[in-house]
Amino acid sequence: MLKRNSIHVERLREKLDKAAAVRAKVLDEMKFIRSWAQNPLRTGAVAPSGPDLAAKMASYLTPRPHSRVVELGPGTGAVTRALFERGFSHGQLNLIEYSANFCEMLSLRYPGLPVLQGDAYALEQTLRSAGGFLSGEKQTAHTLDGIVSSLPLLTRPEAVRRKLLNEALTLLKPGAPFIQFSYGLVMPVTPDSHAVSVHTSEWVWKNLPPARVWVYRKGH
Repeated sequence: MLKRNSIHVERLREKLDKAAAVRAKVLDEMKFIRSWAQNPLRTGAVAPSGPDLAAKMASYLTPRPHSRVVELGPGTGAVTRALFERGFSHGQLNLIEYSANFCEMLSLRYPGLPVLQGDAYALEQTLRSAGGFLSGEKQTAHTLDGIVSSLPLLTRPEAVRRKLLNEALTLLKPGAPFIQFSYGLVMPVTPDSHAVSVHTSEWVWKNLPPARVWVYRKGH
C-alpha cells in the first residue's frame, strides 16, 4: 500500500511539474508577443527560441575557467538556459538586453546573473557599464571568448549589421565565435573582410519558424 501511494504521489508530482513548465512557456510566449507588438523592429521574433535552436547555438561554445561569454538580446532567457545547461556559470556570462521588462524578468529568474540594460549595437560601451566584463578595463580588444546573439539583425540596415559584427570580432579573442541565428535564407550579415570565416548549421526544423545558426570567426 505504501509503495502504491508513493508511486501515485510521484506521478502526481510529474504531472504538476509538466503543467508548471507548460504554463511558464505560455507566459514567456505572451511576454514575447507583447514586446513584439510594442516594438517589432527591436524584438524581431514573436516567440522565444525553441530548446533545439538554443542548444544548437550554445553547442558552439565550450566552458573553460575564466570564460567570458556575452549574450545579446536574451529576451526571456531560452538561450541563457541552454548556456547554463552547457556548463557556463553566472560569473562567465554577461547579458545585454534592451527591454527593461525582460531585464527585470531575467534578474528574477537568474539571481546574481549580470544583466546589462543597454544597446547591443553599442557593444563595447554597454559592456563598460557597471557589472560588465569591460568595466574599468583599459585593454578591451581580444578579451571575450564568445558572443551569442538573438538580435533581429535583418531588421537593421546592412551598415549597422556590419558595424556590430566588426566591433564584436574586435572584442573577441582570435578564433572565438560570434553566433547568430536567423530565419532568413541568406546570411544575416556579410563580412567585409576575407579574414572572417563563416559557418552555417543545418536547419533546425523543430523551431517555429525553422532557423539556422551562423558562426563568424576571425583569426589573428
